[in-house]
Amino acid sequence: MASSAGLALCGQAVVVRGGSQFLATSTASSDDDSLFMYDCGTAEKKPQEDKGEDGQPVEKGSDTILASTFSTSGSYFALTDDSKRLILFRTKPWQCLSVRTVVRRCTALMFTASEEKVLVADKSGDVYSFSVLEPHECGRLELGHLSMLLDVAVSPDDRYVLTADRDEKIRVSWALAPHNIEAFCLGHTEFVSRIFVVPDHPELLLSSSGDCTLRLWEYRRGRELHCCHLASPQEPAGPWSDKRFAASRITYWSRDSWVALLCDCLPVVCIFRLDAPGRQLVCRQQLSFQHRVWDVAFEESQGLWVLQDCREAPLVLCRPVDGRWQTVPETAAVQRVSAHLHRNWAMLEGSAGVNNGFSGLYKATFDNMATYLEKKEERLQQQLRKKRHKNPPPGPNRQTKRAKSGEASWSG
Repeated sequence: MASSAGLALCGQAVVVRGGSQFLATSTASSDDDSLFMYDCGTAEKKPQEDKGEDGQPVEKGSDTILASTFSTSGSYFALTDDSKRLILFRTKPWQCLSVRTVVRRCTALMFTASEEKVLVADKSGDVYSFSVLEPHECGRLELGHLSMLLDVAVSPDDRYVLTADRDEKIRVSWALAPHNIEAFCLGHTEFVSRIFVVPDHPELLLSSSGDCTLRLWEYRRGRELHCCHLASPQEPAGPWSDKRFAASRITYWSRDSWVALLCDCLPVVCIFRLDAPGRQLVCRQQLSFQHRVWDVAFEESQGLWVLQDCREAPLVLCRPVDGRWQTVPETAAVQRVSAHLHRNWAMLEGSAGVNNGFSGLYKATFDNMATYLEKKEERLQQQLRKKRHKNPPPGPNRQTKRAKSGEASWSG
């Protein structure tokens, strides 16, 4: 899958990635404006791979970062690239701990709550675990699907591993014995693009899909609690209302239980309120932007950070004002990070026009009725031609003979 630019926030650490590079800095209001930059193109390369089954050399990756994430405390950061590598970092201070090889290109990754492992989901449907404490240890196969995996999550107590696949399913597996399945969350009618376990309500799960819905689950029971259709009639119809789209990001702000949903390929962020006691989601607002939005993330003390395709203003800060979300003046932290992005804009230029690859995951539909009627008409015409060939219409001579024969019999 392709990957556009990305944004990650954890505590006072912020990471922005684009192409094969990322930059990391702090949001702390201090004189220390240190910047850490990393390019996967300079990372340790894999040994030369064997040829494929067809005898052709195996395709090499471009080192583009496919997925990245912080650990819960922000002490670690991990990424995977399309050269089939998992790269682990320590963040205090920033340091690359290891570069390990994965079996296939990955679609998502997640640290366990204990921060002892990184779980990596790949395109073939497998989840591997890699040790954080032993950063050079090889990966271990934990579980597998028969379909491409698009996201992976872990319960806050590390008891369950949740996986989302292309075939509309969310599976809840036991972490210590992944062959034991606790539940399936079924209801989506297209691929499940993102899943998110709510941190302060650990029994609840949010999921998004190519069916244009955001759903709330009690995942241990596989029970759907609420479903929100993103093309809501409560909001004015936009120019994208008739398009198919999936969410490329679900992010959560524990302050007042806000949920932000980024719609892939659209300059729109949907804002919801999680009513946990009422077991429902309330659609509050749709934020529209003039530029394409690459990613969004909540900063606990400031609000919603929006990374957009605009060199002059790469970051936008949004907050609720009098009950309505809107763009607010940049804080000092946003200004500092924006200045870094402006100076290193070449890192993000390659992300313009790059989508997250969801468009190729929709189920193909065919209009079989038109083809059926056309073939039926052809069969009827063929049968009619055969009948005419076996029983040709009477000619003039044949009519005369019959007439004469008839006259003779009547006269007789």
